[in-house]
Amino acid sequence: MFGKYKKAARPEAVALPEATAHAAVATVANDTAPATAAPTRVQRKPAVVTEVPRPAAQVADGDKDLKRRQRLDEIKTEMHSRLLDNLNLAALESAKESELRSEITAIVSEQLNELGIVLNREDRQTLNIELFDEVTGLGPLEPLLKDETVNDILVNGPNRVFVERAGRLELSDVRFKDERHLLRIIDKIVSAVGRRVDESNPYVDARLKDGSRFNAMVPPVAVDGSLVSIRKFKKEKLGIDDLVRFGAFSEEMAVYLQAAVSTRLNVIVSGGTGSGKTTTLNALSSFIDNKERVLTIEDTAELQLQQVHVGRMESRPPNVEGKGAVTQRDCLRNALRMRPDRIIVGETRGEEVIDMLQAMNTGHDGSMTTIHANNARDACSRLENMVAMAGIEMPLKAVRSQISSAVNLIVQASRLQDGSRRMVSITEVTGMEGEVISMQEVFRYQRTGLAPDGKIIGHFTACGVRSHYSERFRQWGYDLPASIYEPVMAE
Repeated sequence: MFGKYKKAARPEAVALPEATAHAAVATVANDTAPATAAPTRVQRKPAVVTEVPRPAAQVADGDKDLKRRQRLDEIKTEMHSRLLDNLNLAALESAKESELRSEITAIVSEQLNELGIVLNREDRQTLNIELFDEVTGLGPLEPLLKDETVNDILVNGPNRVFVERAGRLELSDVRFKDERHLLRIIDKIVSAVGRRVDESNPYVDARLKDGSRFNAMVPPVAVDGSLVSIRKFKKEKLGIDDLVRFGAFSEEMAVYLQAAVSTRLNVIVSGGTGSGKTTTLNALSSFIDNKERVLTIEDTAELQLQQVHVGRMESRPPNVEGKGAVTQRDCLRNALRMRPDRIIVGETRGEEVIDMLQAMNTGHDGSMTTIHANNARDACSRLENMVAMAGIEMPLKAVRSQISSAVNLIVQASRLQDGSRRMVSITEVTGMEGEVISMQEVFRYQRTGLAPDGKIIGHFTACGVRSHYSERFRQWGYDLPASIYEPVMAE
């Protein structure tokens, strides 16, 4: 057996008698309990031994798979506490994965023999994998994080874990032992990025090592158990060609957007939660020239820009003493002093809107951001509201004038009822008419019906309006054919 990562044997450690081995497993402590309590459990009388309570959601007792899973969970809990007692945790950071797996396998085998527990080959392999995930990863969440078909992971307490696949939510068979197990995993995530979550600070935003977005709320705010949501970070970078192939928008729209970004129009990507705003922003950024200096500002770093000259900034919450906060507005103000050609804000949601509009109006053409809104008109109204929330007292006409001169294009992304994501509208801001911001829709997604399987039937079409920026496109060398603005009739 390997000994590189194992602690030295302690003289007080005793082996469990075979007769009481199964009783010790049945009375396992929670995941955070130290393994040194094992001898104490041996001394308990059989009369006080109680079985680990089953989760609320159960099927018939005759379900062998469920009983097998339950027994493995009990054994895993005991083995995890023993691993923490045997492994030299300080040496794990520099350990190779293959060595650590071998070490865990050896320790588990030794402990199973000591307890007199016999497992078949498949169960033993499953146990070793899950224990490796507990020690080095995020426990029950690890298989979901590695599953490429899962887009979102939503945890509603320890026994209900939902996943989103292809735009549809479904209940998974993943579960935590109890609330303390779930809280331990949450604390492991947030402590890795220097943040904290407890009763005094019951919610937190963070990101995982792979860039996935993480949000958690714990009791007492979360009534029925801790709530966790993970928006997985896509390893593959989806480009414009990929989105066209997936049906997110048409080739004509892609040609138009390439011209718009390349000629440095200011773009806002609007949409609801989970509609694909960040994915769209990433794809649009692929049209930015490598010679330009781009600065990105986000609350949680998610953008995956492929340009050579990119500077990334991330805001920071206050520390335990309530000091040290760095807001998006602080980052944006400093970015203006760093000679950027373009500024990309991951999401504008507060007082930083003032600096964003000023940047778009003062020589930083081609800047982009995302906001939450249902359509282009609502997007402009939301910008007005954010200006008011920032405490800036300006006449409404002056605010709208700033918006109309700063914003050139609003791209509306939406997640439809069948789970598909579409770029449902591309709208140009053309100026002011009196006290109203004037707009014209250039492209839209036209819904025509609903298939028997629930899929939405529709097509992309131009609106028959020539782009307000056609002359700008031509001057920059993007002379788009008039045919792309012609409406497409439904087949």
